[in-house]
Amino acid sequence: MRAIGIILAGGNNHRMRELSQKRAICAMPIAGSYRSIDFTLSNMTNSHIQKVAVFTQYNARSLNEHLNSSKWWDFGRKQGGLYVFTPAVTAENSNWYRGTADAIYQNLSFLKNSHEPYVVIASGDCVYKMDYNKVLEYHIEKKADITVVCREMEAGTNVERFGTIRMNEESRIEEFEEKPLQAKTNTISCGIYVVRRRLLIEMIEKCAEEDRYDFVRDILIRYKDLKRIYGYKIKDYWRNIASVDDYYSTNMDFLKANVRNYFFKQYPDVYSKVDDLPPAKYNPGSQVRNSLVSSGCIINGVVENSVIFKKSYIGNNCVIKNSIILNDVYIGDNTHIENCIVESRDTIRANSYFVGEGEVKIVVERNERYVI
Repeated sequence: MRAIGIILAGGNNHRMRELSQKRAICAMPIAGSYRSIDFTLSNMTNSHIQKVAVFTQYNARSLNEHLNSSKWWDFGRKQGGLYVFTPAVTAENSNWYRGTADAIYQNLSFLKNSHEPYVVIASGDCVYKMDYNKVLEYHIEKKADITVVCREMEAGTNVERFGTIRMNEESRIEEFEEKPLQAKTNTISCGIYVVRRRLLIEMIEKCAEEDRYDFVRDILIRYKDLKRIYGYKIKDYWRNIASVDDYYSTNMDFLKANVRNYFFKQYPDVYSKVDDLPPAKYNPGSQVRNSLVSSGCIINGVVENSVIFKKSYIGNNCVIKNSIILNDVYIGDNTHIENCIVESRDTIRANSYFVGEGEVKIVVERNERYVI
């Protein structure tokens, strides 16, 4: 593909509450064995983008450990590869990334030293499958300066936390509002953009000259009447996990057979770092219904409508319902957990009782070990 990739993976979000206090959102576990960023990385490699940069910043240790080998996504090449950029003190600059445009500006040499004519920019906190080649073909066909991937959300969805867009009959974007107080349309930006490399360099440098730091507000919205900015609509599965409720519902979606088949049994595949773990063990007396149980788990109790991540232990006479148990959790005997998310590496004492009522409850108990 005639493009390089940039994955924006450095942000923090208070809507994730305790879950983002010790890890980047892009490192959040998904569907038992994956991380959020795996879906974007897999899309990049499946689209034959050979050179990808990941911009990290907030709580990046867990994410950097996950990305320490590029071979899992087939980026271990002599030409191209996977590059991880964190903020660095230089003679010209000593700031952290002050926004998405500033993150690109501080690593502008990556763009200038590349030769591909196009750039695919994507967020790392979304769960979806996409062939970026189709977006690029559309971009070239429309003779666009920038193409924004967008999606019409279902009625009743809270779209005010996204960027909302309105297009004309030719799909050219006429209005773009970032997190409006009251949305005028149900069509949102998916945080995926295609732009010519030289034009991107030019606009990013102009932003830096004017002390502007945000890609959406200071490029997309500011240039919408000056540049040819088009929308590319998708209808396939797409979810953003930047809030606790969205993270919970996205994981619960994987309990549906059609969602699992779409991601894991239909070409192209989704790739992730593989751990050498034994298969899950179900001891006598255990009962598991409509759940995802990952490798390395030991189940003794009842698990129903839940997602159990790697290396978790469920004690005797436990009842786990409608919950997400993250990596390496020990749950003592006679514990009842319902409508909860249990943080990684927690130790839940025996005879505990946690039930989320009205909203998803996040359980952080005796969390003394480093969270991954």
